[in-house]
Amino acid sequence: MPAPAPIPDDPDLKAAQAVARGICRLFARNDVWCLAEMPLRSNRRADLMGIDTKGHLVIVEIKVSRADLLGDGKWTDYLEHCDRFYWGLAPHLDRACLEEAAFLPGRCGLIVADGYDAEILRPAATVPLNTARRKAETERLARAALRRQTGLLDPKLGGWGSG
Repeated sequence: MPAPAPIPDDPDLKAAQAVARGICRLFARNDVWCLAEMPLRSNRRADLMGIDTKGHLVIVEIKVSRADLLGDGKWTDYLEHCDRFYWGLAPHLDRACLEEAAFLPGRCGLIVADGYDAEILRPAATVPLNTARRKAETERLARAALRRQTGLLDPKLGGWGSG
């Protein structure tokens, strides 16, 4: 059996994981349940995708560096897969640019998080998906979650199927 791949010692990856953990804790207290690294039909991957008690789909794009935040040209692709979109930022990150029109502050929410907790600084607007799209995205999210759960129970089965 091959040795497991080494875990990269990347400070940005560790910071992003901490931000994700804090956001998941906040969301769990509010009955919003998320899956990390959710593949989307658009060949993008949402950092966090979840569902709330009303069946609304939520996507969070996590940023821990200014360069990554300002250089991200793909984030608007996520809007067609969710009812609410949030930026999830590390506490040290300057968030002033998120007030600029290009970052759609009237549409996009803002969460600041660390590894322990998170706070919503600006709620995301709810822009409802059409019924067929919501159904398809919800089913994709459920199947991905179930596939990951199965992989925890039986790693030989967990990788079967597509996103």
